[in-house]
Amino acid sequence: MYSRFVPGQGFARTSDLGNRSRRVTGEDQQPPPIRKIIHIDMDAFYASVEQRDNPELRGLPVAVGGARARGVVAAASYEARRFGVRSAMPSVTALRKCPDLVFVRPRFDVYRAVSAQIRAIFARYTPLIEPLSLDEAYLDVTENIPGIASATAIAEAIRAEIKAETGLTASAGVSYNKFLAKLASDYRKPDGLFVITPAMGPGFVESLPVGRFHGIGPATTARMNSLGILTGADLRARDLAFLESHFGKAGRHYHGISRGIDHRRVEPDRERKSISAETTYDNDLTSLPAVEAALGELADKVWRHCARHGYSGRTVTIKVRDPRFNDVTRSRTLRDPVGGAAELQAIAMELFLHSLPVEAGIRLLGVGLAALTDGEGDEARQLRLALGPG
Repeated sequence: MYSRFVPGQGFARTSDLGNRSRRVTGEDQQPPPIRKIIHIDMDAFYASVEQRDNPELRGLPVAVGGARARGVVAAASYEARRFGVRSAMPSVTALRKCPDLVFVRPRFDVYRAVSAQIRAIFARYTPLIEPLSLDEAYLDVTENIPGIASATAIAEAIRAEIKAETGLTASAGVSYNKFLAKLASDYRKPDGLFVITPAMGPGFVESLPVGRFHGIGPATTARMNSLGILTGADLRARDLAFLESHFGKAGRHYHGISRGIDHRRVEPDRERKSISAETTYDNDLTSLPAVEAALGELADKVWRHCARHGYSGRTVTIKVRDPRFNDVTRSRTLRDPVGGAAELQAIAMELFLHSLPVEAGIRLLGVGLAALTDGEGDEARQLRLALGPG
């Protein structure tokens, strides 16, 4: 039986809450119980594994990836991040920022093995594990195997076991929903733990810049900023109709998270089928250069996600919406995975030219990558995808 926090009343059993709700409202339906969610995020995972296995790399700025002109940083150590080196950054840019950067070729077989170790630790506490990548996952510990009442205590135990068994550090966020747990895990990185309680949630969100919100990337941040939405408080001040008119279906999600509300459940063993990004424009796009630039931003966003999570994909899809809300989609499946953000943009642009005349106006654009692979047999493709030659 779940317990649920009720402002001003503390924790109560859901059966009591249901009876109380029916007495007050006369309805049989009760709100869902507040869950206990943990987000675990390994600290600089790929780079930390390399520094663990090669003591000579410890303390040095390390990038996992290809060092040549077309290479991309797949992961950066915290020593490298101090210079501004980030994942998905072109290697030449990373070297300009940090001339002493040490590049290490990736070992995905090792990363997967360590990830499996970590997943086994999670499974000691709950079967409700939603992996987001090799290095992060959501856990629902509302009901857990050891019967521990405190989600914070579980997070502390998991972090200690990861350190003892793998030699690596993990950061953890604990809260009552996925959105806030993710924010919390980023709050005291590296090797930190932070808790956002139900009482803290709405206020915590209000104080943050919208660019810190998980799921709001640079392009959406820029659009929000142009609308005067700089912080969570600004986002909360906009009503649902406004947000949906400017951000489509995502507007409802933004409306909820600005209030600390996120009803998404932890989905065990969720299989990702595609990665996509789309933007609704305040002013319709009416020229090919504007469309090409917009597709470039979307392709970069999709590619950053691919590089971080080690995915490869062969099917490129675009979505185009005209001012009358008519949608057109076009797709192409390639023999080999796409080789980079520039190639993704080029294919998307070619697909666009067979869609709608730009003079009619473009209200929304979307770019997606599907037919994803991340298995052992696709290692060479993954390296080409995320790292380039070198």
